Amino acid sequence: MPCTVREPLAHPPVHPLPGPSARRSLLCCPRVRALLASLLIALPTAAGAAAAPAAPAAPAAPTTFITFGTGSTAGLYYPTAESLARIVNDAHIGLRIGARATGGAVFNVQAIQQGAMQMAITQNNIAYFAYRGTGIPVFEGKPTRELRGLATLYPEVVHLLVRKDSGIRSPADLKGKVVDVGAIGSGPEQDAIAVLGVYGLKLSDLKSAVRTNSGDAVNLLRDGKIDAMFYTVGLGSAAIQEAMQTAPVTVLPLDREHIERLIAERPYYTSAQIPAGAYPHVDQALPTVAVEALLVASSRLPEEQVRKFMDVLFQQKLQQFLQDTPNPNLRSSFRLDRALLAMPLPLHPGAAAFYRSVGVDMSKVPVAD
Repeated sequence: MPCTVREPLAHPPVHPLPGPSARRSLLCCPRVRALLASLLIALPTAAGAAAAPAAPAAPAAPTTFITFGTGSTAGLYYPTAESLARIVNDAHIGLRIGARATGGAVFNVQAIQQGAMQMAITQNNIAYFAYRGTGIPVFEGKPTRELRGLATLYPEVVHLLVRKDSGIRSPADLKGKVVDVGAIGSGPEQDAIAVLGVYGLKLSDLKSAVRTNSGDAVNLLRDGKIDAMFYTVGLGSAAIQEAMQTAPVTVLPLDREHIERLIAERPYYTSAQIPAGAYPHVDQALPTVAVEALLVASSRLPEEQVRKFMDVLFQQKLQQFLQDTPNPNLRSSFRLDRALLAMPLPLHPGAAAFYRSVGVDMSKVPVAD
């Protein structure tokens, strides 16, 4: 039947309330009874929800703030730590990491001992001496017992950079020259002392032992203000690339005899090569020595937070860390099967818990209490 639309009335009619008999008829209707039943069920639930107090919000997990010691901004420690910090901070595991440029390896382990830093990158030779309180005057009788190992990162090669117009053809020729030996408290400083030593030289045999960070030293070398510099860094350093592209600078190899003597005296060094093509004008492999870059932490950091940190780095975000970090050495070296290579420190319990969970052999590395 067609629907007819009527104009609204000016005054709607008033209908009387249904009487008792009409109300009984309504209650007999099955559809009305079903509607009333559903309303009766819903009303207590709604009333209970309105009356119940809101559950208290779970307290936010406490955040641990970590100052991370690196090195010169021109080196590889700093961008490595910046990338690491960004990845861990974005993982929201209760850690906030801030990378800080420093004087380098020696400074970093001292800062951890003093509580000024909680994580850092250092060299395995520096860590060895620091923990035992020997080998380097600054550590003599003052072992850094707060230092704990986390992971081996990648090998760091000792580069001896010289100007081609300096007349330096061998490390023995550094006598009487102006040489940058690294910042006070840096790994390169200790490597310079070690290399000079096997060639029969001391710092006092140099015309001048310049002490500055590696970035400034590269500029001094390029500008002809110094004759040579020691730079311990992963292969492919951008600062070295730039210096060799823009100035008469080359890499001087160490000879095999002195490499063997150095390793015999200081077993934390390993034989290494700077491969052909690693830098401009390097047409053949150059023999030298290397140490390992280490990721270290303070014993004061909680075990569970360190375990989560390790899990993010090695498991959850490993590929992002390798791809985003401007350090090609990580892509070839940072992996679980060499994570404890040349580790000279007791492991942090949080790191040990992580390695245990993924089946890494820790039989040759002590675990701190």
